Amino acid sequence: MLRVLLVDDEQVIVQGLMALIDWEKEGFVIAGTASDGKEALRFIEHIRVDLIMADINMPEISGLQLLQKIRTEKLSDAFFIILSGFAEFSYAQEAIRYKCTDYILKPIKKEQLMDTLHKISEMTADKEARNRTNRKMEREYLARNLIAVIKGKYDEVNLEIIREQVCFEGSIRYVEIELNENLLDEEIADEEKRTYQRRLSEVCADYLGDYADHCVFDVSGKENIYDIGFVYCDYIAEKDFRTEKNYLENFLAYLREEADLPVIMLVGKKVDDIQNIAKSYSTACILRSYQGFKNLKDIYYYDEEIQVSGSGVVLCKKEIDALLQSIEQNQETEIVKNVDNFFEEIQKMGVGGDKSLNIDYLLFQLIHLATQQDDNVNQEEILRLISEQSFKEGLTRGSKAHLLRFSREYALYLAQLRQNVSGGILTEIEKEIRTHFAENLTLKGLSEKYYVNSAYLGQLFRKKYGCSFKDYLNRTRIDAAAFQLVQTDKKIYQIAEEAGYHNLDYFVSRFIDAKGITPAKYRRNARI
Repeated sequence: MLRVLLVDDEQVIVQGLMALIDWEKEGFVIAGTASDGKEALRFIEHIRVDLIMADINMPEISGLQLLQKIRTEKLSDAFFIILSGFAEFSYAQEAIRYKCTDYILKPIKKEQLMDTLHKISEMTADKEARNRTNRKMEREYLARNLIAVIKGKYDEVNLEIIREQVCFEGSIRYVEIELNENLLDEEIADEEKRTYQRRLSEVCADYLGDYADHCVFDVSGKENIYDIGFVYCDYIAEKDFRTEKNYLENFLAYLREEADLPVIMLVGKKVDDIQNIAKSYSTACILRSYQGFKNLKDIYYYDEEIQVSGSGVVLCKKEIDALLQSIEQNQETEIVKNVDNFFEEIQKMGVGGDKSLNIDYLLFQLIHLATQQDDNVNQEEILRLISEQSFKEGLTRGSKAHLLRFSREYALYLAQLRQNVSGGILTEIEKEIRTHFAENLTLKGLSEKYYVNSAYLGQLFRKKYGCSFKDYLNRTRIDAAAFQLVQTDKKIYQIAEEAGYHNLDYFVSRFIDAKGITPAKYRRNARI
């Protein structure tokens, strides 16, 4: 409802205006009345209005003087209608000069007033649309500059822009909020995950309220990471007399409930200024890569998960280097021996099985080895996936059994990198998809059949075809169904079954996503 202030020194005119039309039906509500310009000014000091209707001839402050004061002193951006018994052009000209919306002669006709109100409603809708567009553009511009600073690729211009628009004071952390893909259905396509990511971003903004600009969509920019970046400042929690952990725990609980999605948080180390946020971001990225060796949690804190010794020296470097060499050379017997040696040395040193610093060193070196073979593949993501795949029920994360299984899997992966298996394998898999697309094909099943690590195969697939294996399979199935729709008279449910879809509603939904129309309409259009 648009709020209206009626201003006239004749009460009978005010009453007549109130009764002339059904204001609420037209989308307006009478917020108040005033008997002169002074009273109107006092009113708008305390109550916002969208439309002011004022008589031109009033004692002390006339309608024109009221309009002039409001515009020159920027007291309100409300629409303004002058009511007058004078038809002289000079009055109308003066009103127009001060952005008067309309100049209505008395006696006021219902039809004319209705036309003016409809025009104001349209102008309000246009104004709100422009404001939304401007705000969206401002937020996107701010986000681009903030991402530059977060990733450490910035200059003083980027810093100045974000400091002008957002308050970053005190200690700061980068917090990565991301979908936990381990808890998402494998059948979910990339497009749906992207939709989930946008929903998560909207819920983040709702929770943060005045601090919504601290939240940035898709900071990583990586195709298989669905993240929201959050620049946390201590004062955000302190204003509600809460601790940092309590604030983030409540934030996470809200996201999970409102977005109805599996979400985790990766909390980077604390820095003292926004210009150093890249250091915090890099530590959150480390957490993302090393999750597979950490106990399952809702929130991972870099300070707790990644331990660094005072001297910066790896405790068991000799044993870790030996293990690295055996993994690089894919020597099964040596891998088993070196994992045993590593755990024996940990026990001898009396650190109670605390292996974090040594594991971090191992993982860093493995990523380096893989990158030397192929720097076009997201090696950090593959490392995390291999670690997750190596973890089985009954094992403890980071235990000897887990590390042994992981080391064997990673050794095979490095061997496949050296063999450059991508070309021939993908050709064979593409043939298999074209022939058996209606069957229950999975990336894991194909990786086992062709002796390729499934994480690596997934990355190779995305690199060559520009989409995930699941999306490529779905596209193949939809294309086959589209061919059948045009070339045969089979029922749609039969075509769906033959394409590998056992749920007709799901088939129709996927077909619309791919082709933009229903299967039935696609068939009709092709036969016109």
